[in-house]
Amino acid sequence: MKSVAEICSDLIRFDTTNPGSGERPAAEYVATLLSDAGIETHVFESAPRRTTVVARIDGDSPDALLVHGHLDVVPADPAEWRMHPFSGEVVDGCVYGRGAVDMKGSCAMTLATVLALAAEGVRPKRDLVLAFLADEEATGDFGSRHAVTEHRELFDGVTEAISESGGFSVASGEHRVYPIAVGERGTAWMRLTAHGVAGHGSRPPVDNPVATLAHALSRVASHQWPVRLTPSVAALLRSLSEITGQPVDLDRLDEEAARLGPLGGLFKSQIRNSANPTMLDAGYKVNVVPSTAEAHVDGRYLPGLQEEFLETIDALLGPKITREFVNLEDAPAAPYPSEFFDTLAGALVAEDPLARPVPYVMAGGTDAKSFARIGITGYGFAPLMLRPDLDYFGMFHGKDERVPVEGLEFGTRVLTRLLA
Repeated sequence: MKSVAEICSDLIRFDTTNPGSGERPAAEYVATLLSDAGIETHVFESAPRRTTVVARIDGDSPDALLVHGHLDVVPADPAEWRMHPFSGEVVDGCVYGRGAVDMKGSCAMTLATVLALAAEGVRPKRDLVLAFLADEEATGDFGSRHAVTEHRELFDGVTEAISESGGFSVASGEHRVYPIAVGERGTAWMRLTAHGVAGHGSRPPVDNPVATLAHALSRVASHQWPVRLTPSVAALLRSLSEITGQPVDLDRLDEEAARLGPLGGLFKSQIRNSANPTMLDAGYKVNVVPSTAEAHVDGRYLPGLQEEFLETIDALLGPKITREFVNLEDAPAAPYPSEFFDTLAGALVAEDPLARPVPYVMAGGTDAKSFARIGITGYGFAPLMLRPDLDYFGMFHGKDERVPVEGLEFGTRVLTRLLA
């Protein structure tokens, strides 16, 4: 049977860049591994080569747990990497490659865990539904959204789910802090358009849409969003105060995030909404004032703050800018404190006595948003013990993405405790 590191390397070698040629080869690999272990799989496509795999394993309780991950990755330029991003090479005890952290390493841990349980004839504590999805790195239209609308029956009986961006270790003195995600910020990707009067570039402008849009984007980019402490982030700050032995000053959270270093990274992007201009498109000739100008903005808002976020955006844009959503997703939140959170935390502590699990809200978003639409409560829990010198957040979509082999093995042991 393949080791978790071997499975991770194999998955990385499939170039599933999104946008690109699709997830089919990686999905077929996953389906073959599961089928060879006697686990029935469902393989379906939302479009040619946009492939998802779903499998179900009977357990002692029909109250099913969903373990989901995505097979697509963001682009990677080989010229910027120490190793080729799709080599899956193991160097200095780490598996290198695009997706090592986000999130083929996590998919490999799930596969290694269930394959070992199947080989040993161990029945899970509860029914398991496994989903290896397409298109998470875009809108999910070809992946999780398609799955929950066109294949809803595959998720019958599922009440809770675990997936990426939680359960990883952050070094703090003699302790290791493990954030478990109990929510994530909502997504508001917007296309902005300014309309004006076309004319010669040498003449005084009548109504220049490029200038109108530039002024609006400047207001958005420079806006100081106020701090908004959600209950989960407030609980995280209390936990960090207890762990470090020094209270976190709620009136100086930006400074406190800097003081706490890696621990500060757990809340510095989660204490307020945000909006970042990311794309511009205007004009076609230097001496022509165009009639329209467009831009895209990546907006993120905390649970419960969508209305406040949009009201602020509209005030900043002003009446001459129209906006439409490229993608609008709610900010899902899971119960905390909860029995299931304690179960996840217990699995970590059982494998790492120095573990200090804490609640956490993700700055970005995951496929959990789609599953929340059909009533599935999602937690970020892809357990991983990291070396203190590895910047977990920096490796997401960064160069030289890599994951320690010993970290993958740790995560597999934690998942085994959780599932079996």
